[in-house]
Parts: sequence; structure tokens; C-alpha cells
Amino acid sequence: MNVLHHETQPLFGVSAEQIHELRLRAVGGDRSWALLLQDELGLQPSELVDALAAMSGIEPIGTEALYGTAVDFGLLSYVDCVRRSCVLLRDDAGALMLVLADPFSQETARWARASLQAAYEVRLAHPDHINAVLAGAEQAVRATERTFADGDDADEQVDGETEILSLEAIAADSSPVVKLVSSILYDALKQRASDIHLKSSPLGMAVKFRVDGVLVGVSDISGVDVAQRLISRIKVMSSLDIAERRVPQDGRFRVRTRASHVDFRVSIMPSIHGEDAVLRLLDRSTLTGNHESMLRLTDLALGDDALSTLRRLVAQPYGMILVTGPTGSGKTTTLYAAIQEINHGHENIITIEDPVEYQLPGVLQIPVNEKKGLTFARGLRSILRHDPDKIMVGEIRDEETAQISVQAALTGHLVLTTVHANNVFDVVGRLLHMGVDAYSLASALVGVWAQRLLRLNCPQCVRPYPPDAEMMAVSGLAASDIAGRDLRAGAGCAHCRGTGYKGRTVVAEYLVMNDVLRDLVANKAPVTSMRAEANRLGGRTLRSEAIDLFLDGRTTLAEVNRVTFAE
Repeated sequence: MNVLHHETQPLFGVSAEQIHELRLRAVGGDRSWALLLQDELGLQPSELVDALAAMSGIEPIGTEALYGTAVDFGLLSYVDCVRRSCVLLRDDAGALMLVLADPFSQETARWARASLQAAYEVRLAHPDHINAVLAGAEQAVRATERTFADGDDADEQVDGETEILSLEAIAADSSPVVKLVSSILYDALKQRASDIHLKSSPLGMAVKFRVDGVLVGVSDISGVDVAQRLISRIKVMSSLDIAERRVPQDGRFRVRTRASHVDFRVSIMPSIHGEDAVLRLLDRSTLTGNHESMLRLTDLALGDDALSTLRRLVAQPYGMILVTGPTGSGKTTTLYAAIQEINHGHENIITIEDPVEYQLPGVLQIPVNEKKGLTFARGLRSILRHDPDKIMVGEIRDEETAQISVQAALTGHLVLTTVHANNVFDVVGRLLHMGVDAYSLASALVGVWAQRLLRLNCPQCVRPYPPDAEMMAVSGLAASDIAGRDLRAGAGCAHCRGTGYKGRTVVAEYLVMNDVLRDLVANKAPVTSMRAEANRLGGRTLRSEAIDLFLDGRTTLAEVNRVTFAE
């Protein structure tokens, strides 16, 4: 493995002290010290590379090899490569080559050694050539366009002028902050992150992605001023007030990729060190009718029994179906998939949501706007006068919404909605606590569906890994329970960014109402009675479904304990 050299040999009359001076001049500017050196000496790009190679002892890479070798952003993220003006190449044989624009950066040398566990070669290239390679990779992030604005136009689509974010367009006259923001968005899309967290600190800002439900550190941005400008850039893209830093703000913007449109829901929060931002990625490519791939229930990776049960529930002509789970458990995705399943164009389907996360073809979607008085309850009353067949209520939060939803289900409508509860049995108690009449709830309720998202072992680094005795005891398992099982866990690799997990699957429990269960609900029977009846019917719990995945070697016991309660 090559190392980066830091001892320079004078060339063209340039000493180490002069290079140090140029590096200081480049701090905070738009041009690197290498380009400043090129201007001062009047060198051609190829002459600059030859000069840096002679001074550092690092061999330059040929242009054909630079542009003809595949770029690997799995080991070094796009964000880091843009910030450090470097690129990692992987040839057909799998050998790695780190190409640098600055051969004297000790910080880059330390970062490369810490990030790349495998052997790699080091080569040198002109900064403009590295930017061109990164620009080619960045083509997936094509443009940003305003979609939602504050006030009366908060939920109207804006077809205004498109703002180009590609590196070719911004390299000449845009600030480094614009380039940094676009690279963060690109890297988040590439890693299929659900959220981007920008956390301010006394020294700058930390960038984290939520991947498979868990926050993963991506990079640290040095400098409070850079952090503030980054937040300001996010505010401009989201049509927020850049001068207001004392109160929370919410907004949206959209990026267009080659394959789809992706909406970003933005939350800005003041903190003791400045402002933090969280960007929720809402990828519509699998949900809208503009693309061949539309999300169906079969795409949720459900077991055969769970899939057939959910399909049977959503096929009912009327009644109430309740979906429950914590934030980020995929409730909205499940409801959208169910609506896509039953959206045949022959029925009037209306939703009321806060906010509308995805646009569905052929469905009337109403966004809640509490500032204007449009609440779930008020919107639901209006929906009932709009001749609906199927209704989706984003969330039941209060007694009034609960009462109207139950009445809608009793008057011949199919109502799909979500309630925050820990399991299918707690949902019933939650609605009764809101003041819903027990007999009406028993008559309206068709079924309850609870779900969680469980991370799966990375297929690239999975290996046998039996849990220790302490973990087994905490999980309520005995040695006999795992006897003869091929238990496995991911060791951590570049494919999974060292987490050992790649991708998630749904674990679900469900309660399909029958006459016995309806009597129990109408009589406000204790949860133990309802659970006993569900067990008699062969119902599975979230915990038992998750344990089965562990015993099959698809996930770890630690992940099971993270997502479900030990019974």
C-alpha cells in the first residue's frame, strides 16, 4: 500500500515554504492551492501534474485510465470525495486506486488510511480532471425545483424555472457550500437513506444518514461559518426565512434524478450551537403512476399468511382497518401499497394526510392545514359529502377524528387509518380511551395490523455467529431453542458500511375480527381475554415473527431485541 509523501523537492523555483503560503491563501477561497500555483507559474495542466508528481514522488495517472476506470463510492462516500478533491477507482480485477489532487494533505492521508482497510495504490491527477470524474457520477442529481412554498401555496405544485445542481453548472461561479449540499443529497440517495441529519456543534457540523432505521455518521464539516451557510442553503431551497434562527421552520423541496422525482421534507430546529436540520427523503419512484414500477403489497416482503390476510382485509367493501406501529415503521408505505392494490378506477378513493408524502394517481389527496383550520376532523366531514368509497385517514389523533372515522366505517365506507400503539391489542384500548363507543367500535372494526421494520444480515459479510449466554437470557431463550440452527450475523464490510446489516423486512402481527372478538370489544374485556382468543385462532406476535427470522439466520438477536419487546 502506497503512502502519501509530505516531503517536497524544490521545482520551478518553488520551495516547501512557498507551497505552505499558497495553502494558507487557498483557505476559504474557491480555488485550490494547486490551481493558484498553476496560475503563478503559468503552467499547463499537464505541467502542473508533472511538477506535483516530481515534488511528492507520487506517480500521475493517465487520463484514459482516470476516465475509463469505475468509481467506487461504497468505500469513500461521494460527500467526502467532493470535499477532499479525490476519487477512489476500482479496476476489473478489484484493485483500488486513490487519485488525489493534493499530494501534501496530511489530513487526507490520515482519513484515507482510516477509511480504507484494503490495500490501495495512490496516484495524482489535476483538480479539474477529478472534478470532471465526480461530475459524471453526479449526473443522477440533475436539478432542484421548488415544489411547495409557505402560506396559501403550501400544497400547490410549482412548475417554475429549474435550478441546475450538476457540478458542471456550479463549478465556475457557485460557492463550495452549494457543491457540498448537492453532494450530500446525492450520497443520501445513493445509500437509500430515509433521513439526512445535519447536527451543529461548537466546531462545525456533523452529517448523519438514517440507513435501515439507524443513524450512521457520514462526515464532519469543520467551521461554524460553513455550517451556517449550509443551513442557509437548505433554507433557500425550501423557501424558508434565512434570517430567522430562533424558531423552528418546516419546508419542502424536490430533486429530479434520471429515474424519478424525490421530495425532501425539511425541518429546521434552533439549538445552542446554531441550527440543526433534518431532511426526510420521500422517493416517489415506486409509488406514482409515472413509472412502470408501482408499489404493491407483494413488494413489502411479507410472509404468505400475512400477505393473504392483509389482502383479505383491504378487499372488504366497508369497515375500519387500523394500522399501528412507531414512527418510521413503514405504516404509510403499507397503506399506500394497499390503496394501489385496490385502486382500479371504479371507486372514489380520498385521503387526508399530514403531510401528503407521495402523490398517488387517480386518488384525491387532501393535505391537513391547521393554520387555515383544515384539521383531520374537519376534512373528514367534508370527505363524507364528496361521495367516497374508500377513505384513508393519515392518523387518528383525537376523539373527534376517531368518532367520525368509526361513523364513516358504519355507513358503508372502507376506512384505512393509523393509530400509535405498541401492538394490535393496545389499539382497541387507545380508541376506547379516546371516548369511542365500544359497541360502535366492535361493529366497525374489520381488523388491526401492527408492524415493525427489522434489519437483515448483510449477504456479503454474513458468517456463523451464535449469541452469548447473557444475550440469550435477556431475550428469554434457552439453549434448546437454538439447537441445530444456523445462526448468522454480518461481520461488517464496505457493502454495508461496517454495520453488518443490509436492507430491512417487515414483521407483522394482525387481528382479524370475528364474533367472539367483537363481543370482547363491545364488553370492554381485558387484553388477556382478547389475547387468548387471538392465540386460539393461531395468531402470531411481532416477537415470534422476529425470533423466526433470527432462527433462520436472516438477522441477529440484538436486532430482534432492538425492535420488539421480550415476552
